[in-house]
Amino acid sequence: MSSKTKIVVLHMKEIIYTVIFAVLAIVLILLLIFMFLPKEKNEPMTEAKYKPGVYTSTVTLNNTALEVEVTVDEAHINSIRFSNIDETVTTMFPLIQPAIEDIAEQVYKKQSLEDIDYPSENPYTSQIIVNAIDEALKKAITTR
Repeated sequence: MSSKTKIVVLHMKEIIYTVIFAVLAIVLILLLIFMFLPKEKNEPMTEAKYKPGVYTSTVTLNNTALEVEVTVDEAHINSIRFSNIDETVTTMFPLIQPAIEDIAEQVYKKQSLEDIDYPSENPYTSQIIVNAIDEALKKAITTR
């Protein structure tokens, strides 16, 4: 009986490299599959709430008329600012500019005038500004 025994010598370094390359190949294949699979649209289609444009509303403080300018696109409020504020108004009402900036930041995040937090320093002025923004947005709302 003659048996032909074969001895196979494997180097540990070669085995480790083979395993690493196999794992990298699997990761690359999975990455390519996830990148090129069609994505499902789980986001609801945003309806056109506004007619795009710039809308203004007037606020009167101590016989000074200020225009609140609201810029919207079809579904978002993009900008809220005073369009004709000058130094005398900012001198007489130093908290008016920070108030509109604070309100604008909240409106940008929420895209709504609901649940706006008014600063404790000037809640009445903030309420007047929110009312002016609401009046300008009413002009922008589309009727479908």
